[in-house]
Amino acid sequence: MISRTLSSCVLLALTPAVFCPAADGSAAKTGVTNSIGMRMVPIESGSFLMGSESGNWDETPVHEVTMGRPYWIGATEVTNAQYEQFDPEHRRLRGKLGFSNDDDEAVVFVSWHDAVAFCRWLSEKEGKPYRLPTEAEWEYACRAGTTTPYQTGETLPEAFQKNVGECWFPGRRAEGDVVPLHVGKTPPNAWGLVDMHGNVEEWCWDWYGPYASESQTDPVGRATGDFRVTRGGAHSTMLEFLRSANRLGTIPEDKSWLIGFRVVQAEMPESKPLPLVKKPRNARDVRQDVPKDLEKGPDPAKPYFYGPRVYVKPPEADDCPVFNRHNHCPAIVNCPNGDLLAIWYTCAREPGRELGIVASRLRYGEDEWETASSFWDAPDRNDHASALWVDEEGTICHFNGLAAAGTWGSLAAIMRTSTDNGATWSKARLIMPEHTVHHMPIESVIRTKEGAILVPCDAVPDGQGGSAVLVSRDGGTTWRDPGEGRPAPIFEAGATGAWIAGIHAGFVQRTDGTLTAFGRGNNIDDRMPMSLSTDLGENWTYQASPFPPISSGQRLVVLRLEEGPILFCSFGREVSFRDAAGAEQVGSGLFAALSENDGETWQIKRLITDDGPPHLVEGGGNTGNFTMSPLSAEPRGYMSICQAADGVIHLISSKQHYAFNLAWLQTPAPAPPPPAELEKKAK
Repeated sequence: MISRTLSSCVLLALTPAVFCPAADGSAAKTGVTNSIGMRMVPIESGSFLMGSESGNWDETPVHEVTMGRPYWIGATEVTNAQYEQFDPEHRRLRGKLGFSNDDDEAVVFVSWHDAVAFCRWLSEKEGKPYRLPTEAEWEYACRAGTTTPYQTGETLPEAFQKNVGECWFPGRRAEGDVVPLHVGKTPPNAWGLVDMHGNVEEWCWDWYGPYASESQTDPVGRATGDFRVTRGGAHSTMLEFLRSANRLGTIPEDKSWLIGFRVVQAEMPESKPLPLVKKPRNARDVRQDVPKDLEKGPDPAKPYFYGPRVYVKPPEADDCPVFNRHNHCPAIVNCPNGDLLAIWYTCAREPGRELGIVASRLRYGEDEWETASSFWDAPDRNDHASALWVDEEGTICHFNGLAAAGTWGSLAAIMRTSTDNGATWSKARLIMPEHTVHHMPIESVIRTKEGAILVPCDAVPDGQGGSAVLVSRDGGTTWRDPGEGRPAPIFEAGATGAWIAGIHAGFVQRTDGTLTAFGRGNNIDDRMPMSLSTDLGENWTYQASPFPPISSGQRLVVLRLEEGPILFCSFGREVSFRDAAGAEQVGSGLFAALSENDGETWQIKRLITDDGPPHLVEGGGNTGNFTMSPLSAEPRGYMSICQAADGVIHLISSKQHYAFNLAWLQTPAPAPPPPAELEKKAK
C-alpha cells in the first residue's frame, strides 16, 4: 500500500488528497507565491511504490521509496517570464522554431546546467534552497497518491494531449507540430500540481541508471552517467511516454523545444547516490597491451578469405535489456590492442524511442564474436545512427545521432572518445547541438591529408536527398557543416551543390586532395551517383559512377587500403566479373571493386562469397536468408569496413562478418562448375 503521512493527518493510497496546513500556517493546497511569481506547493513526507511492472524495462524493479522529509515544488513548470529574470538573454530564444513565445509559456531550450544555474540564482535571491527535483520526488508528486498509469487513472484526458503521436519535426513538418506551451491549462492533480503529464519534459537532478530493488529513502539516482533524467513527457509524443512512471533522459548539455523544468524548494537529501552498474560485456577485461604479433597475419602474397561468420548474437537480458533482433547501421573499428569492436542499433521499430546502440567484441586471437551488450542508449530517445573511427594515436572516436524524441527527424550529433580500447569512454559531447537534419552520422570517417576530420551524415530523413559532411580542422574540438543554410542541390551530371548526392554516403580522398563520394539514391543516368569535391566538402560536383544503384536495405562502403588501392563494396542484381579461366561471369549480390589508379577508374573484381557450393546463410536486419554460391552473394545489408594491422580487411553487413586480404581480391574467382554440378553439390 502506498501512503503519505502528513504532520496532522494521514493520507492512504487511493484516498482523495486533503492538504493539511503547512508549518507556517499557509494554505497547503493553494501554496505560496515566491518573489518571482512562482507558486510553490508543499508535499509532505510519505512512501510510495516507484516504477511500473507493465511499463518499459527501465521502470522495474518496482521498489518502495520513502520521502523522509517534506518539500515544496512548483505548481507549474518555470515560465519564460520567471526564467528571464535570471537570464534576460534567453528572450532571444522565444519563438525559436515557433515555440514558447509568451510570458506564461514553459521555458524551453534550456540545458540541465541552465536549470541548475537558475536554481542557484533563485536560492541566493531568496535565501532559501531551490534545486531540481530528484526523480523520486518528481514521481511521488506526480502520482499524488495514485497507482494508475496516469494521475487521472488508466487514461489521460484530452486536456493533456498536444499533438500526440510520432513526430518528425523539424526534418519533416506537419500541421500541428508547433503547439502553445502555456502553463496551468490542465486540471491539477490531487495535490494541486499541473502539467505533470505532457506540455514539456522536466529536468530532474539524477543521473540516469537502472533501479535497485531494495527499499530506499530519499534516493538521488546513480553516482554518474551519460544522461540526466527528464520526466513527464512532452507535446508531440505518444501517450505511453507521458505516464507517471515513464523515464526519459538526455545528456545535460542538450536543449530542445521539448524540455523545460520545475523547481523544488528544500535542502538536498543527504542520501548517497547508488554505485555505478557493472560495465557491459564489451567493456570488461579489455587488454591494454599491444600483442607482439599484431602485424603478423596471413601471408599477404597468398589469397586469404574467412567467413561469413555471425557477429550479431542475442545477449543476456541484464547485459543488453533493450536488445531486439532488428539490427541496423553497423560500424566497426580495429582497436589498437588488436580487438575488433562492432556497434549497431537495435530496435523494435526504426523510428521508435526504444532504439539504442549495442556492441560486440571479437577479441584478438579469438574466432567467435561475443554476445551483444549495451553500448550507448539515451533513454527514450532515438539514437540514429553511429560511426566509429580510430585516429593515428590510437584514440577511438564514437559519433552518434541524438534525437529530441523519436524518429531521426530531429537529430543532434555527439562524440565520445576512448583511449583504452573501448574499456571506458568520455562523456558524450555535443558537436552539432541543434536538433535538425544533417546530423545523422554514417560510416567512413576519414582524416584528410590536410589534417581535417570528416564525418559524413545523412542530410535528409528520407530515402534520397544527399549526405552532408561535418568538418573539424582542430582535431575534433570544433565542428562545422559547410552545407548548413544552403539550398538543397539539384543532383544532375555536371551540376554543383552543397553536399553529396545520395544518402548513406561513403568517401575517400585521392592523393591530389579530391574527395570522391558515393551514395544511395539521387541516381544519375541509372547509375549510382559519384560526387567530387576539391575543397574538403565545401562544394561538390556530380556525375554517374560505373556502379549499379542501390536501394532500401543497402549501404555501400569505400576504403583506401594500406597497400594503396581503393576498395569499393556494394550490391548489384547483375554483376559482371572475370573468373580464373578468363571467362566473363554474371552473378548477383555483394561485390568488391578496386581502383588501382587513385579512383580514376574501377574494376569489379569478384563477388564476396566463399566460392563454395550453394548453401543457405541466415541474414539479419533488412537482409533475409539468402543462398551463397560462386554466383550468388548477400543481396543487401548495411555495411562497415576497416583494415587491421596485419592487412586483413574486415567487412560487416547487417549480421555477417567477412575477412579477406588484398591478394584474395586480386585473385580471380575460380570458374564456377556447370549448373547441374552446382545443384548436385548443394544437395
